[in-house]
Amino acid sequence: MSKADDGIKSMAELLRSGATMIDLSCPACSSPLFRLKNKDIWCARCQKKVVVVKEGEKVEEPEPSASLGTTEAVLEAKISEINGRIQNESNLDELQKLSSVLSALLENLDKAKKLGKQKS
Repeated sequence: MSKADDGIKSMAELLRSGATMIDLSCPACSSPLFRLKNKDIWCARCQKKVVVVKEGEKVEEPEPSASLGTTEAVLEAKISEINGRIQNESNLDELQKLSSVLSALLENLDKAKKLGKQKS
């Protein structure tokens, strides 16, 4: 699978998870940008948060907890992706692998959410 296909799949997962495509493109790769539910701007192809700064505006350093929201959004998108693959899979070995990955993702999402609650 090509990197372009990965980017498209990632964009689709973001949309499924409730993100909104906005009218800006990534300064690094020119892909469309998405606004996540937590209001962060995200590039699906680069898998990075993008900070939009207007001319003359000061750039504030993000708080450490801000990256947790992005981590949660990525984990939620991956969980959705794996869930879709599980629904379409009939090979038991592959189902076992996917279930293991899903379990790890859910565990990490739970940890990220708990960490976010501690910081707020």
